[in-house]
Amino acid sequence: MKVLVLSSLAYSLTNFRGALLRELVANGHKVVAVAPDRNDAVERELDASGIGFRQVAMERTGTNFLRDLGLLFEYVRLMLRERPDLVLAYTQKPIIYGGIAARLLCVPRFYALMSGLGHVFSEDSHARVGLRKLVSVLYREAVRRARAIFVFNRDDRADMIRFGIVTPRHNVVQVPGSGVDLERFVEAPLPRQGLRFLLIGRLMRDKGVYEFLEAAARIKADHGDCEFWVLGHYERNNPTGIDEEECARLARQYPVTFIPGCTDVRPYLEASSVFVLPSFYREGLPRTILEAMATGRAVITTDMPGCREPIVEGENGYLVEPRDAEALRAAMMRFVEEPERAATMGARARDLAEKVYDVRKVNHQLLEEMDLLQAPWRAEPEEADARQGISNAATAGLPTGPVRVQADPDTVSEPRKVAH
Repeated sequence: MKVLVLSSLAYSLTNFRGALLRELVANGHKVVAVAPDRNDAVERELDASGIGFRQVAMERTGTNFLRDLGLLFEYVRLMLRERPDLVLAYTQKPIIYGGIAARLLCVPRFYALMSGLGHVFSEDSHARVGLRKLVSVLYREAVRRARAIFVFNRDDRADMIRFGIVTPRHNVVQVPGSGVDLERFVEAPLPRQGLRFLLIGRLMRDKGVYEFLEAAARIKADHGDCEFWVLGHYERNNPTGIDEEECARLARQYPVTFIPGCTDVRPYLEASSVFVLPSFYREGLPRTILEAMATGRAVITTDMPGCREPIVEGENGYLVEPRDAEALRAAMMRFVEEPERAATMGARARDLAEKVYDVRKVNHQLLEEMDLLQAPWRAEPEEADARQGISNAATAGLPTGPVRVQADPDTVSEPRKVAH
C-alpha cells in the first residue's frame, strides 16, 4: 500500500513521526513524506529508511485564505502524481487542505492525527472568534469522510463536537500521544547537588514562560542554590512569541538561564531535577512531558487539556492552574522543601512512560487501527505486556489506548471547562 504522510515541518517527520514512518516501511508499505521546507539531515534520514520525500510550499502561520487555496491546489497535484492508497495528515493545515484534497480525488482512506487543536481554540482567544469559526468549517469538511481521527487527550473530542468539527458518529480514537523512544530517552540519575528546574518549549507567552520566570524569582530570593533553565527556539513571527532581544532582557531581569533551542534535549533533561511546563496553550499531549518522564523526572504542568493527561497527581507530578505564578511557585517549593520527592516521583514517571507511552506500543496501536499491520506483526511478543501496562494505567486514571471514544449526549455539548 502507498501511504502519503503530510506534515507542516520537515524536522517533525523524523523527530516526532520517524518511528511511525519506519514501522510503516517495516510492514511492507511504500511511504512518501511531505513537508513545506527542505532539511538535508531529515531527507538523508528518510532516504536511509527507504522513505520518499516531497516538498509542498506552505505558510505555516499565515491566515490568508486565498494563499492557502494554493496549498490545496498543490496537494491535489501531488496526490494526482503519487496516487496514494492512504493519506495520513497531522497538524492543522495538512489536515485541512490534505483532507479536502483527498476528498476531491476520492482517495480511498484518509486519517487525521490531531496532535492538538492549537491556540485558536483556546478559551482565551476571543480575538480570534471569526478565525475559529472559519477553521472549524474547514476542519469539518476535511474530516467529514475520515476513516478515523486520532486524538491525544480526552478533551479534544468533546470540544471538536462543540465547535462543529465532528459529530458523535465520527470515529474518534484516543491514543497515548506520539509516544516516546525509551531506548533513546533512558532513565538518568538526578544531579547530586541543588535543584534545577527545567522548562522546554517554544518560546511563547502561551507556554507559561513568564509565569515560570516569576516563580523562579520568588524562589531564588530565599533559596539561592536553586537553578532555573528555559530551553527553546525563538519565535519571531508568532503573535505571542519571544525573540532574541526579549530573551536577553528577561535574562537580565530574572534569575533564569535561557538556552537556545537544539535538536537533542537529552543532556538538559538529564541535568535537570524537575521538569516544568506551565503552558496555557491548547496542547495535544506535549512530547516534552513524555521525554521528561522517560528520563525519570517529576513533572509540574497545568491543569489544561493535553498537559494533564499523563499526570497522576502527587505520584509523578503536580497540576497547577494556568496563568498562576504563585500556584506554580508553591508546587515547585514542594521539591525545594522535600528534595527526595524528585527521586520518588521521577521513578514513578519512568514507570508510567514504560507502561503506557512507549512509542512502539503507540505506533502498533495506530497501525492496527489503520489496518496497516502485516501478519507477522499482528501478534507481537510484547502484546501481553502492552495490554497489562494499559490496564495498569487505567486503574491510575491515565488514558488507555487506543480508546474509541463513545458518544455521550449528556456530556458532549458541555465539556468540562478549565478554570483560569
